[in-house]
Amino acid sequence: MEKWMRKALQLAEEALKKGEVPVGCIFIYNDEIIAQGSNTVNETRNATRHAEINCIDNIISLYKDNWKSVFHNTHVVVTVEPCIMCASALHSLQVASITYGCANDRFGGCFSVLNTSKLYPNPTPITGNVFGNEAMNLLVEFYKGTNPNAPENKVKKKV
Repeated sequence: MEKWMRKALQLAEEALKKGEVPVGCIFIYNDEIIAQGSNTVNETRNATRHAEINCIDNIISLYKDNWKSVFHNTHVVVTVEPCIMCASALHSLQVASITYGCANDRFGGCFSVLNTSKLYPNPTPITGNVFGNEAMNLLVEFYKGTNPNAPENKVKKKV
């Protein structure tokens, strides 16, 4: 999975350059990439446009008649632990496996915040911490700056 994670990290770096949260994702079927993507949340102003969801949409469009069987034989490689939404979608689609880079301590749906696999009778096998430091470094770089599309902080400051 290392060669695939390197490709996902390249996609995350491209997302960072575009001002997106640096998450890269690839879907592998028969040892070939059939979908690849990154977050497009800021570009689309749509909070659901995570890298995994973008790839899912691509596969459904590409494999209109047999997308369910394609997912069952597809391995997902993503630089950051899928959030609860994405992890749930991947389990529901019964992908063959999920491999991720760094943990997602704020929204992680594999282990960090909620182990969504416990919600499914046949959970997808998950492997984490593949080039985790490299993936985390990209996130650190992103959060050094400010996200121009982030909502205004509503926390009241003590006076």
